[in-house]
Amino acid sequence: QVQLVESEGGLVQAGGSLRLSCAASGRTFSRYAMGWFRQAPGKEREFVATINLSGVTTYYADSVKGRFTISRDNAKNTVYLQMNSLKPEDTAVYYCAARNAIATSLNRVEYDYWGQGTQVTVSS
Repeated sequence: QVQLVESEGGLVQAGGSLRLSCAASGRTFSRYAMGWFRQAPGKEREFVATINLSGVTTYYADSVKGRFTISRDNAKNTVYLQMNSLKPEDTAVYYCAARNAIATSLNRVEYDYWGQGTQVTVSS
């Protein structure tokens, strides 16, 4: 069992930056591939970024590539999402998720544990 707790999101102006963190309970964090997803009002939850166990391999949605960076610190049981050059269309509830597998995944149904979500609002 893994419990995930995201940091508080916030309100930021377009072009600004925000870093989300997600702290995981337990001693097996390094065994989980991690991902970030987001859900805007009236839309399905969509993939944002994922990172493998060691942190070497990452994948991003095309919409955030070059602006967002996912990273992890296994010693701190934490995964991060650095968001730069934010746009109003990035406004959503952001969720971190853990997958009990070596490989990463872009598919939300392949993740086993989810955080409660944190609101990010980007004003124009």
